[in-house]
Amino acid sequence: MRSRQAWLELGQQAGVWVNRCGSIHLAYRDDELAVLREFAQAAPDHGIDCRLISADETRRRSTAANPKGLLGGLLSESELCVNPRDASAQIAAWLQRRWGVVFRFGTAVSAIHSEQVHLADGPPSRFDRVIVCGGAEVENLFPEVVRRSGIRLCKLQMLATDPQPGGWRLGPHLAGGLTLRHYASFETCPSLVGLRQRIATETPELDHFGIHVMASQTDDGRVILGDSHEYDEAIDPFDKAEIDRLILRELRKLIALPSWSIDQRWHGVYAKLPSRPILKAEPLPEVHVRTGTGGAGMTLSFGLAESDWDDWDERFG
Repeated sequence: MRSRQAWLELGQQAGVWVNRCGSIHLAYRDDELAVLREFAQAAPDHGIDCRLISADETRRRSTAANPKGLLGGLLSESELCVNPRDASAQIAAWLQRRWGVVFRFGTAVSAIHSEQVHLADGPPSRFDRVIVCGGAEVENLFPEVVRRSGIRLCKLQMLATDPQPGGWRLGPHLAGGLTLRHYASFETCPSLVGLRQRIATETPELDHFGIHVMASQTDDGRVILGDSHEYDEAIDPFDKAEIDRLILRELRKLIALPSWSIDQRWHGVYAKLPSRPILKAEPLPEVHVRTGTGGAGMTLSFGLAESDWDDWDERFG
């Protein structure tokens, strides 16, 4: 909830577009509905605010949900939506304007020693504390830290439609049953085993490329569609048309869009730590490495940052 509140405050103070859209996991198969029911029943014990809703309520909350075969959904009203391309620039501009933060864009860090950062295009700079949040590129600076941690690299492919016509809005973030086998939160649900087995038998190509599907919409009307997961040695610089085809195939089963015209395709590579939410390491005095948040970096960022600063204030005063 720390991250959620921080985004809401940034919406007011930095002019970041923040949509309180919530999310719905859609169920079209009995095993998907069983997992959602089990999760909803256990959620209050873990402080998670969500509930199982009927097919009719799902359709009332999102006209994009395909009504054919729809059994219900898991509704959470906590999720927010931002446009990350705009938000990153807006936050940087606000920090510079409000707090005088100095940014050096387009500058490569070639080495870090205690309290000293070496830049590729200038003399080293000294700092009281250095925090390294370099994602997958942390390995270039601290290869031993990454090697010992068990971090994996993950490549994902995503797509975006043209802006939807007539101001049409998706409503909540939407995800399908494939997503349930991807996120660790659902692993406590007994019915997940059968769901995974069914998907592996019916559509092994989805497991091969780590595909699960979801959709959200930015303020400019584009619907963001994803995604896939290829790990470590399977990563190459060439995007696969087959992956895009499979993502669109599965999404068309779940949602109906006024326009499926694809405007943008891209891939990203991030660092993922399978055993815990984030890698925290201090390879040198006053040098703090933070990476490995997987695909949840923007979701977790403010909460993780606040936790670290609270810890440092307690330790160092």
